[in-house]
Amino acid sequence: MQPRVPVCADATDPAVEAIARRLKELIGEQQFDRWFQQKTRLLIEGSELIVCAANPFLQKFLQKQHRAALSAAGQAVLGPSMSVRFSVDPNLMTPQAPARSDAPLRTVAAGSEPTPVSQRTGPRESAPTTSAAPIQTGRRFSKLEDFVPGSCNQLVLTAVRQVSERPDGSSGPLFVYGPVGSGKTHLLEGLYCEIRRRHPALNVVFLTSEQFTNQFTQSFRNHSTPMFRQRFRTVDVLLIDDIDFLDAKRVVQEEFLHTIQQLESYGKQVIVCGERHPRQLTKISEELKTRFLSGMVCRLEAADLETRNRIAVAKAQRLQLEISPEALKYVAQRFGSSVRELEGALCCLQVYYRMSAKRVGVSAARDVLGDLERDCLRIVRMADIERVVCNLFGVEAAELKSPRRNRSVSEPRMLAMFLARRHTRAAYSEIGAYFGGRNHATVIAADQKITAGLSQDLEIKIASRTWRLADVVESLEQQLLAG
Repeated sequence: MQPRVPVCADATDPAVEAIARRLKELIGEQQFDRWFQQKTRLLIEGSELIVCAANPFLQKFLQKQHRAALSAAGQAVLGPSMSVRFSVDPNLMTPQAPARSDAPLRTVAAGSEPTPVSQRTGPRESAPTTSAAPIQTGRRFSKLEDFVPGSCNQLVLTAVRQVSERPDGSSGPLFVYGPVGSGKTHLLEGLYCEIRRRHPALNVVFLTSEQFTNQFTQSFRNHSTPMFRQRFRTVDVLLIDDIDFLDAKRVVQEEFLHTIQQLESYGKQVIVCGERHPRQLTKISEELKTRFLSGMVCRLEAADLETRNRIAVAKAQRLQLEISPEALKYVAQRFGSSVRELEGALCCLQVYYRMSAKRVGVSAARDVLGDLERDCLRIVRMADIERVVCNLFGVEAAELKSPRRNRSVSEPRMLAMFLARRHTRAAYSEIGAYFGGRNHATVIAADQKITAGLSQDLEIKIASRTWRLADVVESLEQQLLAG
């Protein structure tokens, strides 16, 4: 077996140098310099050529555009039995600034003038290296001022700012809920930082419900429960993220309930985040749900298009990404299910910009994000629909498929059939067969009844509370698309 030798511009291994020369002949010097020079490393292991790329985007690009040339170059040197394998080596990423220090990159927002060509770094122009920034080892907290306001989040943002000004518990606990990727954790972290800045004398604690559970379990095993309670029941402000994690954890729920009771009795502030309204937390104790409902309950809506546009502009500015307003609008339109997906798309474009040193336009954004967008498609199965409907209504899957016709079962069943018709390609007969062997006429009737209820803005009863049918359908669809 030949030694595993890293291959780059200064490689001395004859076989690797021969492959590099042959590759340059096949694709041309300009393409070789742009996509391989200082951005890849070639390794030879037996009859296998390993192409190490600096990042996943470059790896995927090389696989798609230059696999044939790499195979031809490798076979010319190593023989016809040679194979090519691609991998990622983060060590190849060099801390280079994408532009001159005297002409910093800026985002081209709507209505602004693009950066003059003379101030941009061309594809052949080398950028000066910058000193590496110190690595932050602790948790990074988002700032409240970085949260982009909009019509979808104005109410909850006002409530958060009110608590930051007076965290005395006078208005009861604050419960914020909303779909995945809507910014709940950002708000909670920003509130934590803002309270500490405004009220440095207060004892403020931020943690997830999983961390609360782990610490409680550890204290129970170590017989140090009094110390655990002393820590959490004497704070001034307690912020808990992802309360849904406490589902069906009866002992931890009881401990958390006593913690809230203790804090409220001394006028302390509690802030909680979750994905569902307290009444929809079907596996949380009633005592705990009533505590959540005793204060402000605010829904954080998914970001609308206008808000996503502003988020895209702000994120691109932080990434120092030079991108056209049209490309930003394209990203905001195509990645609307979660702000995290939108930010991930911009990160991919930033990697592309650092490699090409070209301002990102709509066509480039469409090409770069095409594969990513297809990978983000969510395939909904009838089992997924059955799961979210059963969780919301607190019924068993066997009940949906049973012959029972009472309203507590028939309404969830009709909703499940309606969602199956809307989000799957199953025929009426297939849907009916899945939900208890019913015929296609039953599914058609259920679909028509839910559709009519939505157009008439009817209400539906879940547990002891009445909800708009449109809100119930929206909640179920958000859970389906979030996976």
